[in-house]
Amino acid sequence: MKAHLRSTRIAPKKANLIAKMIRGLPVNDALHSLERTNKKAARILETLLRSAMANAQNNENQDPNELIVKTLIVNQGQAYHRGVPMARGRVRPMRKFLSHITLTLGIASEKNQESKSQNSSKSQKSTFDKTQVKKAESKEKSKKDEKEPSQKVEKKVKKTSSKENSSDLEKGSSSKEKKTASDPKVSADSNSSTSK
Repeated sequence: MKAHLRSTRIAPKKANLIAKMIRGLPVNDALHSLERTNKKAARILETLLRSAMANAQNNENQDPNELIVKTLIVNQGQAYHRGVPMARGRVRPMRKFLSHITLTLGIASEKNQESKSQNSSKSQKSTFDKTQVKKAESKEKSKKDEKEPSQKVEKKVKKTSSKENSSDLEKGSSSKEKKTASDPKVSADSNSSTSK
C-alpha cells in the first residue's frame, strides 16, 4: 500500500505545503481536496495517491475507500544548477531542487478514530483545566496575602526600626556639628565676618 515518486521536478517546500493538507485524511477526502487545489504539487500528489490506491487494491486486495493517508514524506533530491546573468558577465548561481515523495496508506480502524476524537476532547478539557488551575492558584495567592499581612507588618516594623537607627545616627552627627558651632574658633570667625 505504498507508492514512491523519485526525482520529480518540484521544490520540496512547495510539495510539503500540499502534503500537510492531506496527511491523516481518509483517501476519498484527500482526493477531493487535491482535485480542488490549484497547485502543481496537488496534481503530482493526486496521481501518486491514485497509484497507491491501485497498489492497495491489486497487490493487497484492500478496499481503497476504507484507507487513510498514513504517512506522506517529502524529501529533497538532487539539484539542478542554473544561473541568472548579472552585470559584467557574472552569473548568480541558482539551485532548482528535485523531490522524492513516499506515500503510505493504512487501514482506518475504529480505535484510531475513537482515539482521535478522545484526543480532541482531551485537548478541550486540558485548556479548560488550565484555566481552572490558574484561577485556583490566583485564589490561593490572595488567601496567602490575607494571611501574610501580620508578617508584612513585622517586616515593616523591622524596617522602621532600622530607619530609626539610621536617623539616630544622623541626629548624632548633627549634634556634633552643633558642638563645633559652639567652639570659640567658629564663633570668632562669625564675629569677624559681622565686624566687616
